[in-house]
Amino acid sequence: MANFYRDNKDIENVIDALDLTEVATLLEEDFKFAKEYDFAPKDAADAIDNYKRAIDLCGDIMANRIAPLAEETDLVGNTLNEDGSVTRAPGMKLAIELFGKTGLMGVTIPYYLGGLNMPCTVLTACNDIVSRGDAGLMNLFGLQGIAETINSFADEEIKKEYVPRLVTGEWTGAMVLTEPDAGSDLQSVKTSAYQDKDGVWRVNGVKRFITNGCGEVLLVLARTEPEFSDGRGLSCLLVEKCPQVKVRRLEHKLGINGSPTCELVFTEAPAKLIGQRKRGLITYVMALMNGARVGISAQGTGIGEAAYRAARDYAAARRQFGVTIDSFPALRELMSDMSVDLQASRILAYYSSKCVDLENGLTKKFEALKGQPEAQAVRARMKKYAGFNKMLTPMAKYYASEMSMRTSNGAVAVLGGSGYMKDYPVERYLRDARITTIYEGTSQLQVVAAIAGVMAGLYNDVVADALDGVQLTDSLAAKKAKVDQLAAEVDSAVEFVKASPDGKMYHDLHARQLVDAAIGAVIGALFIRFAAKFPEKEVVLDYWLATKWPTLLAELAKAKSGYVASVTDFEKLAPAVTLAD
Repeated sequence: MANFYRDNKDIENVIDALDLTEVATLLEEDFKFAKEYDFAPKDAADAIDNYKRAIDLCGDIMANRIAPLAEETDLVGNTLNEDGSVTRAPGMKLAIELFGKTGLMGVTIPYYLGGLNMPCTVLTACNDIVSRGDAGLMNLFGLQGIAETINSFADEEIKKEYVPRLVTGEWTGAMVLTEPDAGSDLQSVKTSAYQDKDGVWRVNGVKRFITNGCGEVLLVLARTEPEFSDGRGLSCLLVEKCPQVKVRRLEHKLGINGSPTCELVFTEAPAKLIGQRKRGLITYVMALMNGARVGISAQGTGIGEAAYRAARDYAAARRQFGVTIDSFPALRELMSDMSVDLQASRILAYYSSKCVDLENGLTKKFEALKGQPEAQAVRARMKKYAGFNKMLTPMAKYYASEMSMRTSNGAVAVLGGSGYMKDYPVERYLRDARITTIYEGTSQLQVVAAIAGVMAGLYNDVVADALDGVQLTDSLAAKKAKVDQLAAEVDSAVEFVKASPDGKMYHDLHARQLVDAAIGAVIGALFIRFAAKFPEKEVVLDYWLATKWPTLLAELAKAKSGYVASVTDFEKLAPAVTLAD
């Protein structure tokens, strides 16, 4: 039987190269759960074996049950019924049932709430595989962050009422954040909530572009403190599907057509407060967004995987001028770029996920050790990975989403005219890829989120962490020197930008070049780690250094050029469009 995990050794190899031993030990709290649950692992090796079994099961379901329905799902989409309910495509309905029955809808949820108690890295691998089969499905499967948020911040009664039903797939959820006039600027949210005379919270307002807004459990960002017009006035509330919540519209989209995108109207909808008032945006949505960024990094990687495979397979079979087209140098270069780009995206996404797991695990350990001598050392490492994640998660989302666009566009180029036709799936991959650069924060906003860490030189610490414990051969040591050289060039460009007389304008104008180069240094270090574990990967590292380094150095040269005409001469370079008389 086909299996999207077993036919892609890169997934297992990346997991092995990153080594999840510490993650497993932290998550299982030194494997204490084995005494309570027969299926809980007894040691790290047992845990990692369980992780791989879960990913293998996901690979089986996607390859044999769901991916064959992806074309139909894209064509059928979702239907808004007269009563305001939404009918999903058959493939989506089946997927939710299968993943619910197997427990995969609760990968990261603790045992006592019915979950598998596995790390974010495992969910990332599953999201990668799911997205390869059907990118739209990942938007439902990947919304496990809803259950995670309830588990992390709600009171025990709410956890026990809602989380198990999300884990079984009986219910699905949605993050209900965006409004017609509050997209990326969530501080401007107008949807309001108040407590009635009986103490019940009531929500009123309109939300737009809500992924799976037809789900049963809605986490709504609403203004509970009308005296504050910014993020301080926002809280997170749980609204269960009810007559006071109506799906007013389903959006007609370019891609991910299996994922319902809804406009919702709340009219005195009863709600339950999650956590504390005033912390909806500052704490809870930020936690949700962090997980969502990692999720989209996996989605982009999965789309890239599907696109690369379609192109590589086609090129090996398509004959022109008496030979298969994969013998043409230009196409070999294109597909080599696609493959290495994809591998870079995967290792960055999985490494970012591991850092999220370490932050979460160390946070729990610190809470358990408070007051004990070793607590401060744990706290220091917790803060280290928290700092990493503020930079790494937007980097991973940015890189993977842009990679998915490059790779799916490359796949269309490899297939030529056939790639433009609906007879092949690559046009769907290109359509699906486009949204990954937009939702959960556009690529430009990911640069904004990552640049503070770059300006602080944090990428140097990340490079050191990525290479921690790696035994370098002479060959790899020479390649590490190139990574160090690039990092030094980033340092130099950062200092130039800081000293620019144009101040913040210059900083904002050249943030992308700095972030791109810092990502290049991090990926270079991760490829070195990969090649140290699997020597056959050194050829990938060599290609990365040979092709990406010149481009990144050129980008840094732009950052050090002092050129600002795109801002100062904007009206001349991009004149306003006027209507003809």
